Amino acid sequence: MNSRIALRSIFLTLFTIFFVGWLPARGDASHARIIRLSLVQGDVRFARDVHGDPLTSDKAIWEGATLNLPIRQGYVVATDHGRAEVEFENGAMAFLAENTVLEFYDLSLEDGAKTTRLVLRQGTASFYVNPAGEDYFSVTGGDFTVEADGRTGFRLDNFDDGSVVDVSKGRVSVLRKDKTTALVKGQSLSMRAGDKNPTEIARLPENDDFDRWVAGREDAVATATVAAQQYVSSSGYTSGVADLYTYGSWYPIGGYGNCWRPYGVGLGWSPFASGGWFSDPVYGSAFIGSQPWGWLPYHYGGWVFDPFYGWLWSPGFGFGGFGGFVPFRPVTGVFAKSNSGLLGLVPVHPLDVKGKEPINLAKGVFPVTAGAVSAQALVGANSGQTWKVMKAPPKESLTTNAVAASVAPARVSRTIIGGGSSARVVTMDHNSSIAYDAHEHRFVNSASTPQSAVEKGGEKASATRETVVSERAGQSLVQGRTEVRGAANVRAPAPSARAATPPTRAMTPPPAPRASYSGGGWSAGEASRGSSGSSRTYSAPSAGASHPAPSGGGRPH
Repeated sequence: MNSRIALRSIFLTLFTIFFVGWLPARGDASHARIIRLSLVQGDVRFARDVHGDPLTSDKAIWEGATLNLPIRQGYVVATDHGRAEVEFENGAMAFLAENTVLEFYDLSLEDGAKTTRLVLRQGTASFYVNPAGEDYFSVTGGDFTVEADGRTGFRLDNFDDGSVVDVSKGRVSVLRKDKTTALVKGQSLSMRAGDKNPTEIARLPENDDFDRWVAGREDAVATATVAAQQYVSSSGYTSGVADLYTYGSWYPIGGYGNCWRPYGVGLGWSPFASGGWFSDPVYGSAFIGSQPWGWLPYHYGGWVFDPFYGWLWSPGFGFGGFGGFVPFRPVTGVFAKSNSGLLGLVPVHPLDVKGKEPINLAKGVFPVTAGAVSAQALVGANSGQTWKVMKAPPKESLTTNAVAASVAPARVSRTIIGGGSSARVVTMDHNSSIAYDAHEHRFVNSASTPQSAVEKGGEKASATRETVVSERAGQSLVQGRTEVRGAANVRAPAPSARAATPPTRAMTPPPAPRASYSGGGWSAGEASRGSSGSSRTYSAPSAGASHPAPSGGGRPH
């Protein structure tokens, strides 16, 4: 038995060498990065390949978002009465508050560097970034673009008449036209649309409910990631590994190292019994696991069958350490068709070789009927079938759609009124007598009178909600930090909201630069680099960035 385990380990090592040699060359450019919608709370939806402003586009097709949705370049994620979290493969995270629209403008990979350029079309979002050496991360919102300078955390609020960025960790660079402003932890910068003197720098306001929620999520993921590192051989960050620690156990399997399976399952557990299919023109039909842990096991690594434990997920060679070079799999399974026309799914084995019979075919085939994967496998001669591997399943066979049709998100008007000690945030619904004056670039009383409660059939008319935010000493402006959830959750029907919206501001992210920085490195999460504004140079739009950062990137932080 020991000799068999030793031989298997030697073969595994040789295959690893072969696999690393098979990986795509570092010089290849690719737009095939796939990231994960890691948390969905309440009403969240998405659209694909929207051109222009997704809030005004009549061609945008909106669908209900689901946990573990694969997100690629060109997607737009929107919240209504809900919140969402997006986990990037290099450890970055995006957190969306209510009534927020975030566009994934650029998710590219070039020379090993991951370029991420996002556009905050509406609302409030917070971002945690801990890039590897040459990664680039920026968010454009309204009037400026925020570039992450190494490990940082920041929040961006996009209002109708301006934008605000708050830095809670590290350092960022704020770009507007040809001007760059550096911000560090504890600073807040606001810019008003059309203002010739747009920058106001102040101290951070008090944390609100959204800030506390974000901090809790970051701590939970970081803690679980640290705990999970003891079971894996890679020290690099891998999206979804924290969920494996939270929702399952690891078991040492001879020749494969530590393998994983979820809590509460027995010997007869079927890996693909809980989830549905999602079709995308770029990566085909992907399996979306409906469980919180349903990301890594269905897109990376493979499956092994143990007589004692049953099916377990093995990290294999699609797990951390390779810096994202291992490609995303739509599903960790191979489709097969029987001589009687039955469609089946065979779990991928870590040692499977392309063009060869799947190793797990001998362990069983899970029949697929109308897209649903059977919980009971047909095994070997007992199945009475002979199977032939297919390159792809028939499109009509995967009808169990993991997402459903939805409606367009409403534009929710928010503006900053006044300044200094009288700073106020106003959120308006479609019954309000306040309207945006495109010529005055401000909100004014309109001539129209809101529909009364009687005309609404007894429904109480919704008045303009104002939340007064007291200014702290030395702070010139406080933007958008309200604890009144009613104001943040106002929703108007899309046609009414769009008719009264202000003109759309140009929100095209700048090209990702090849930048160099003078100065030292990082110490305890704080930046000690030279001025980014003086050393920033631009190259082609598709170029990656070369920001120095902590080795490896990702969590824990």
